[in-house]
Amino acid sequence: MKHFVSGLAVAAALAAPAFAQDDTKVIGVSIPAATHGWAGGMNYFAQEAVERLEEVYPQLDFVLATASDPSKQVNDIEDMVATRDIDALVVLPFESEPLTGPVQNVKQSGAWVTVVDRGLSVDGIEDLYVAGDNPGFGRVSGEFMAQALPDGGKIVVLRGIPTSIDNERVEGFQQAIEGSGIEVLGMEHGNWNRDDAFTVMQDFLSKYPQIDAVWASDDDMAVGVLGAIDAAGRDDVKFVLGGAGMKEMIKRVMDNDSMIPADVTYPPSMIATAIEVTAVGLVSNAPVSGDFIIGSVLVTPENAEDFYFPDSPF
Repeated sequence: MKHFVSGLAVAAALAAPAFAQDDTKVIGVSIPAATHGWAGGMNYFAQEAVERLEEVYPQLDFVLATASDPSKQVNDIEDMVATRDIDALVVLPFESEPLTGPVQNVKQSGAWVTVVDRGLSVDGIEDLYVAGDNPGFGRVSGEFMAQALPDGGKIVVLRGIPTSIDNERVEGFQQAIEGSGIEVLGMEHGNWNRDDAFTVMQDFLSKYPQIDAVWASDDDMAVGVLGAIDAAGRDDVKFVLGGAGMKEMIKRVMDNDSMIPADVTYPPSMIATAIEVTAVGLVSNAPVSGDFIIGSVLVTPENAEDFYFPDSPF
C-alpha cells in the first residue's frame, strides 16, 4: 500500500507530549456500526487494535463504542466525556455535519481529537487526521473510467453517505473525466449500502435505456448495482467500477471478470493506524499532530494478487 504523510514532526513545538504520563489515560473510540462491508472490516480492525494496545500499554484504557446512526454516536461521545473523562477521542464520524459540534465540544474539554476518514464540516478541530486519499480515490477512478471508455460513453454514478469525503471523491472523479467525452446521466446517493444501491440502480435502469458503465464508487454498492443489472436482464452495461478492496471484488479482478475489470483501494485498517498513533501520542514524546494520508491504488489483473487477502473480514 502506498503511504504518504504530511504534517507529522514538522515543528519542535509538536514534539511536546500531549498529556502528563503519571497516571492512567483513557482513549475513547467512536465508530459507525458494521452497516456494510467496509464498516465491518473497520470494526474488526478497531477491536483488534484496542485489544493489542491494551496489552502493549497498561497505562492506557480504551472505550470502544459503535453507533448505527449519528444520534447514537453523539450520545456515545457525550457519555465518554461525562462518565469516563476521556483524554483522547478517536472518531470516525457517521456523518460530518451532525458530529462536528459534539466533537468540537470534546476538543474544548481539553481532550486530544483524532478524526478518521470522514472529515468534520469545520476545519481545524482535530489534532490528527487519518484517512485515505479521497481526492486521489476519485481521480484514480475517473482516470480508469476515461481509459476504459476511450471514445466516451454514458455512465451513472452512485455516491456514498453525504460527507466531506464523498464530496472530495466526486470532485476528483469529475475532474479526471473532464474532456473525455463521458456523459454522467445521473448521480444519486447509495449510502455505501448494497440494498440502497440496488434500488438506485433499478431507478437508473428504468430511466436510461443505454448505460455504458457505472461508477459505483464502493464495492458494497457495486454488489447492489450488479444485482440490479442482473435482475433487469440488461446487457448494455460494459462494466462496474467499485472501490475499497473487498476481497470478493479483488478476486473477480484477478479472474479477469469483464464486469469488474478493476478496483481502487481504500483500506478499512486505517482505523487501527489512527488508534495506534493516538496511543503513541499519549505515552511518549513522539510528535503525532497533522495528517496521515493513505494513497489509493488502482487494482488490475496484473497486481490484484498483491491486494487479495482471503482471510480478511472484508
